[in-house]
Amino acid sequence: ELYGLCLQCHGTEGEGNREALAPAIAGMDQWYVVAQLKNFRSGARGLHPGDMGGLRMYPMSQTLKQDEDIEAVAAYVSNMRVTSPEQVIVGGDAAKGAALYVLCQQCHGAAGEGNQVMNSPGLTGISDWYLVDGLSKFKQGIRGANPANPNAVMMRGMSNTLADDQAIKDVVAHIMTLQQAN
Repeated sequence: ELYGLCLQCHGTEGEGNREALAPAIAGMDQWYVVAQLKNFRSGARGLHPGDMGGLRMYPMSQTLKQDEDIEAVAAYVSNMRVTSPEQVIVGGDAAKGAALYVLCQQCHGAAGEGNQVMNSPGLTGISDWYLVDGLSKFKQGIRGANPANPNAVMMRGMSNTLADDQAIKDVVAHIMTLQQAN
């Protein structure tokens, strides 16, 4: 019932919708969905004027009045069948991206499985356009500039190890190979 508002953008199966700036969320780890919804609800994420998707999520998160509501939505999302989003980003070199990903795997895991102890989400099942967009936003300070969200602040620093837009495409191309392997 609570997911009813979410499906407008994220889809009935959690498959996401690029036009709505809504990533695929099906099968995401429950702990991560809880953390992000709380970040949106508190304003620790989603209030930067350059983050159109976040600006949409902030008011939506306000409809989840209690932590129990967030837990229920997160449990529902985490139990959805993981989707394989269509790849839309072109021009990335997965081999070069594999070399860049070595640093990423310290938190996100060699297979992109994520690590709750490090507060690092899994990366498989996520839309390539969303990964490119997210890394770009971290590099630009659109995400990761709010000290109320220390994990995002750390990710902002890590995103700056990627020299340019091509490096971002390369590392995302590698992440897409991890999705195909899973």
